[in-house]
This record gives sequence, C-alpha cells and structure tokens, in this order.
Amino acid sequence: MGNEKQGAFMAHSVPCGARRTEAVKVQVEDDRTGMSVETLKRAIADNLYYLQGKSERFAAPHDYYMALSYTVRDRLIHRWIKSVEKYVLSDAKMVFYLSAEFLMGRQLRKNLVSAGCWESARTALGASGINLDELLEEEPDPGLGNGGLGRLAACFLDSLSTLAVPAVGYGIRYEFGIFEQRIENGWQVEAPDKWLRLGNPWEIPRPERTYEVKLGGHTECRRDEAGRLKVTWIPERTILGTPYDTLVPGFNTNTVNTLRLWSAGASRDFDFQVFNAGDYTRAVAEKTFSENISKVLYPNDNTTQGKELRLQQQYFFVSCSLQDILRFYTAEERDLRGLHEKAAVQLNDTHPAVAVAELMRLLIDEHALEWNTAWEITEKTFGYTNHTLLAEALERWPVALFGRLLPRHLEIIYEINRRFLDAVQAKFPGDTARLWRMSLIEEGAEKQVRMANLACVGSHAINGVAALHTELLKHDVLRDFAELWPDKFSNKTNGVTPRRFLLLSNPKLALLISEKIGRNWITDLAELKQLEALCDDVDFRRAWSAVKKENKEDLAEYIMQANGIAVNPASLFDIQVKRIHEYKRQLLFALYVITLYNRIKAYPHLKMVPRTFIIGGKAAPGYFMAKLIIKLINCVADVVNNDPDVEGRLKVVFLRNFSVTIGERVYPACDLSEQISTAGKEASGTGNMKFGLNGALTIGTLDGANIEIREAVGRENFFLFGLTFDEIAALRAAGYRPRDYYDQNLELRRALDTIAGGRFSPGEPNLFAPLVDALISHDEYMLLADYQSYIDCQKHVSAVYSDSETWTTMSILNTARMGYFSADRAIGEYCRDIWHAKPYPVEIENYRQEDAGLRAARRGK
Repeated sequence: MGNEKQGAFMAHSVPCGARRTEAVKVQVEDDRTGMSVETLKRAIADNLYYLQGKSERFAAPHDYYMALSYTVRDRLIHRWIKSVEKYVLSDAKMVFYLSAEFLMGRQLRKNLVSAGCWESARTALGASGINLDELLEEEPDPGLGNGGLGRLAACFLDSLSTLAVPAVGYGIRYEFGIFEQRIENGWQVEAPDKWLRLGNPWEIPRPERTYEVKLGGHTECRRDEAGRLKVTWIPERTILGTPYDTLVPGFNTNTVNTLRLWSAGASRDFDFQVFNAGDYTRAVAEKTFSENISKVLYPNDNTTQGKELRLQQQYFFVSCSLQDILRFYTAEERDLRGLHEKAAVQLNDTHPAVAVAELMRLLIDEHALEWNTAWEITEKTFGYTNHTLLAEALERWPVALFGRLLPRHLEIIYEINRRFLDAVQAKFPGDTARLWRMSLIEEGAEKQVRMANLACVGSHAINGVAALHTELLKHDVLRDFAELWPDKFSNKTNGVTPRRFLLLSNPKLALLISEKIGRNWITDLAELKQLEALCDDVDFRRAWSAVKKENKEDLAEYIMQANGIAVNPASLFDIQVKRIHEYKRQLLFALYVITLYNRIKAYPHLKMVPRTFIIGGKAAPGYFMAKLIIKLINCVADVVNNDPDVEGRLKVVFLRNFSVTIGERVYPACDLSEQISTAGKEASGTGNMKFGLNGALTIGTLDGANIEIREAVGRENFFLFGLTFDEIAALRAAGYRPRDYYDQNLELRRALDTIAGGRFSPGEPNLFAPLVDALISHDEYMLLADYQSYIDCQKHVSAVYSDSETWTTMSILNTARMGYFSADRAIGEYCRDIWHAKPYPVEIENYRQEDAGLRAARRGK
C-alpha cells in the first residue's frame, strides 16, 4: 500500500466531529486549533519561526519535526484544558496510576491521528516539499521503561483516555532512559539514551507545582496541647520534584488525560560560601546529588550505592505524586476521610509500594489525622497490581538502608506491622510460621522490608495480570494473604492498545480489515470476530497474505539497513523480542538454531523450510548470564550467516536496541511468535498479544497469558510444547537431573557440545562454559527438560507453514479472536471492579472569533 492510501485511512480513522468544524460557507479558524490545510501551513510556519527560531532557509529536518509537533500539541491543549475543567466541574473520581516505567513510544504519529489532522498535515507539508514520513523518523523513542511493565502502563493511559475516564499517570522524567544498546564484537555495550538532547515538544513544565521531598535525618517526638503524640521528621537534605506534563489523547474522543513525570532538583543549587573558599566541587554537590535521582532508569543495584539510588527514586516520585494528589483533593476544601471516593491510586507492581507508608505519613504528620482514620483512608485508596512470580522481583530493602534514608517511614512500617500481625494472630492463633511469612519485616542475618507484603496490607484490592498468574499468587506467592483476605484478590488479564499495535504499526492490515468489517474494531476489538467468516474467502486470504508479504519485505529492508544482513522475505520469520532473561529462555531458542545448523553440517543437502530467526532485547547491565546469552546469539549468527553450506536455509539476526518503535516494525512482519518461558514464571506477557493481533502464530508453553490466548484462538491454532507448571513441580520434587537429558538426547548433546567446544568462540573455547555448565548442572529454568518437546513442535510448525493456505487461515483466526486482549477491556474491568470510576465525556464547542482574546477568570467570593 502506498503512503497515499495509508494517509487516507489514518485521516478517516478519526471522525470529522473530532475536528470541531461545521459545514458552513465561510469558516474562521483559530491558528492554534484550526484543522484546514491552509491553517496548518500557517501554524507550522509560525512555530518554525517563533518557537524554533529558524527560517526555512536554515531549518533542518528536526526543526520541521519540532514545528509540526508543536502544531499538533496546540490542537490537543484545548481538549486537555477542557478535560480538566470537565473533571473539576463534575467532581469526578480520578484514577491515579503510579508506575516507575512508562514506555510511551513515539508520539507524533499517534497524536496526528488522535487530533484528526493526519492527512491535512501530510498535505500541508507536501505542498512545501516536506515528507511527513521523514519527519516521523526524527522523533526519539524515550526509553523510560524496561519492557512490558512500562509498555502496559502506556497502553492503559491510552485506554483511559479513549474510554473518557479521568486519569493521571505518575512516574519519573528520567534524563537518560534505560540505555542505548550497542553491539560491539557481539557483546552488549550500554550507552546513554540522550532522548532529551534536542528537546521534547510534547512536555509542558509545571514549576509552580514543585514539591519538597525529604531524605535521611532523624525524627523527634513531642506531645501537643491535647496530649497527642506528634512526630517531626528532621531531614538530612531536601530535594525538589518538578513536574513535566505530557498530553495523552484518546481515540475518537475529546478526552485528553495527563502523564505527569517528576524531575529531581536541589533545594539549594549553589553554596556561595563553599565556592568562595575554593571548593568548587562541593559548592555544587547538593545539585549533583539531587539531580542524580532522576538521572537514569534503574541504576545497577549490584552495589550498595545502586540500591540506595533506586530506593531514593521510588520514594521521590511516590512522595511528589501523593503530595500532588492531596493538593488537588484538598483544593476544594474536602474532608480527607472521603479521599477514596474521589481518588483511586493504583500501584503498578512493587516499585511504588512505599506509597502506603508515605500516605500514612502525610495524613498523620502533615494533616494531623488519627492513626485509625489515616489507615482506613489509605487502605481504601490504594490498589496493587502484582506483575511477577520471581522472588527477586518482589522487592526487599535492607532495614538499615531503609531506616537511614526514610527514618519516619520505617517507624510507620513497624507500627503497621505490629497492628497487622496482631490481627493475623487473632485469626490464626499459635501459627507462628504464618506470622513470620506475612510480616512486613523479614528476619535473618540482615533484616529486610518486604515491599510486596506492604502493598498487600495497605491496599483494598490485589490483582494478578493473567489467569494462571493470579492463581499462583493466591496459592503460592501470596497464599497467606489470599487466605486472610480472599475478597481482595481478582484477576485482570493484561491487554494492549489496538490503536498503536495495529492501526498505527500495521496500517496495511488495518485498512484491509476496515474495508471488510468497518472501523468500529479500533475502539471495540471484539469486532474482529467478524473476520472469521472471511476465512473461506479465497480473495481475502490472498489479500491477507499479500499484506504479510509486504510487511516482511519492509522488515527485511530495515534489517539490511540496521544489520547489513540480507534476509529472504519468503522464509519463515521466527521471532523472539523481549527483555533478555534466563526464564524467558532465549537460550532455548538459540539451541534450536544450533540444532538446525548441526543437521545441515551433517547432511549438507537436507531440505527444510527456510527460516529467518530474529531476536531482540536488552539485558540488565549487571546481569552477566543474560549478556552472555546475547554474545552467544551474535556469535551463532556470525557463524551461520557466513557458512556457505547453509545455502539460504537459515539466517540469524539480533536487532540491537529493541524499542517500541522497532517493535512496531517487527510485530506486523512476524510469522511465528516465540513465547517460550518456563511455565509458571511469566506473569502475563503482552508481546504475545501484539504478535497475535497482527496475525502471527504462537509457539509457546502454558505460561502467563499464553493459556488464555490458546483458549481464545483455538488450540488447533496454537503450537503448544513443554511441561506444565504442575509437571515442573513434580519433576523438581522427584529430583530433576538435567545431565540425564544431556546424556540421553543425541541432538541436545551435540548442540551443547558445539557451544562448549568453541565452534562459536574460536580462540576462546571456554567463553560460554558458564551457560553450558549451568544447564547441565542444575538448569533452573528447565530448558533441557523441554528441549525435545520444543524441537518436535518446531517440526510441526514447519509442516504447517509448508501449506500456505492453512497457515493463512490460522493467521486470520489468530487476529479475529484477539478481541479479549484489548487494553480497553482490561481498563473497563479495573474501573468496574477496583477503581469504581466512570467516564466523563468531554464536549468541545466550535471556535467563535468573538470569543477570542484575553479574559480574566471570574472567581468566587
């Protein structure tokens, strides 16, 4: 499909009503909000000249990108202000979503569509010889998240706005994102993600909403006139949190919500006396310390300093956010005892769990409420979403560190714990083991504060993010809490936004679908079910295959540009893109590649379905084994791609610096989606949903949302392999011996021996010994136990792929049956069951010239 067709589809995806125009003979438009081509031309030119300070003669492509972005932002700001006014005047209940990560992706394309000016902007630019697609590539992709957690938060904000639910997302404005991943000699090398280097047109600073955040120091106690105990926190230092607001527009609605990100600064930037004494470094030490807090996403916490900085980050954004929420609520002089009726605060995993103690501190110390009253408000206000089954991800902080940074909060946590354990003891008398497991403080050589336990105790609702995940929380990870409070627990299976991950990222498929079933699917994904009736339509299947072919050709072109590797678009695109972690089993994927390579070397004329293996993802900087897996994959790629014996049957590609933007290239082109984590380890996954929505078939285990996806798309349309959670537990109980699998399986042994023998690391035969030794000795994630099942399942994949008509039908059915996995459905369930929030549609009046001009607001007496 050409850009013209894509543009026409984007333009028609937003109803004309969103443009706030009427069919009149003469229409006067405001240059800030007008949608006509001529108005946009003027607006872009003005923003180029007056905001970028450039004339056309000296403007670079990035200047035009900034000018266009400001133009689009102008058209959203009016809706944004009207949304806020609607919420205030309606006394609406607000949803406040606290997350350490927000992977928003590029904004310009999405906002052009949301503003309803995609085609008019393309035309306005084209009239001046400017290519919109080239400007879209000027935008950086902020790495303000590590993976699925941050992208889920972004999807949820999109859905909240689309459903017209009043909401604010709170997080950190990291100066540098997770990191820019470079590959040097096969190794991951981290470089700063300088996403703010050339400015960010989408954010609006709000320095008037700056808050103080205390750290360190000590507490002092006294009695007030009524004899009540009062605690004062005397901090060692105070830092400032300044908010930057990003507009989050909905689709086919006037609602624009807010993402508010906090930037850290010093309460005292510069010490003149120290400077004049000649100690220039110490003169700015406070500024350096404070700004470090929002400097980078997830500092390496393998060191004490890294742990301390990470805790500082979490408390910093939580404190700023809660102070902001209370300011907003008390601005109308409302009784704080009704806070939960107007504010639902959701904790996105354990990172913001310190919010429970912070809200208690604010209510008791700053607003002078009694403990019981404050606790009732706190518990009714918070909801907690758990996103992990991994023990190391259920954060714990050393008591010594916690007390040094947050002395008042440690006191509060001890008091919460005392009262909580008294209640547990009353319900389960004599069960000291239960008390030990449920305590907010983990005893041992080094006492730890258990943040997940704190979140459970301080929230009125606890939810998992897939059916299996929630059951495992209730029966394993959080079993004691589920037995104490069964009504607190519910499942809210994750979802993804179809606007970004089908409409925007796969416009060719989106157009094909809309031509057949209309456009309602964009906001009601269940409408895709209508595609099932088209599976027997030969012409439709042919068109579906043609779209997939074009998408694969586009990805092949990108791979050539990015990696210098020529891949065959007719080959099976077998893809695994996600955070690199041992439980996600990229290493099992690599073992399959090596197995096929060994077969070719043993039988040079072996016939097989040609495959292109595509892998992408980042490893945490301090995660040695994950980084070694990346090195192995790149070494395997170097050998396989340059061996003439392979003869085009295999190609291996590692896509460096995987991001939302690269994902948008990958998902539409995928044939086979690898969702192969060890059963019982993945909470949900959302990549599986994005791939399925774009017509990829899944090979996977019964883990996370794979289970629900398999049931939805049909078991016959899902390639299942591997042990179940229960089978893994039984195997471990019986005594799992991975060496037995190595000894008894010839192809597995050859694959591991090929690695251990240095075939992929000439000159360094022991380079990958840690990987091989870990598999043979203990194999924590059961790769060897699942290996043969995986190999057999891949054989079935090849057989089905050889029948193109069957494969295409399965692809159509995967897309048609993905309606349940919409973020809109998930947010609807949160609103109904946890937040008790409802939509407040926003109405926008047409522009009237007589209303233009400056007017002072009339304030009440």
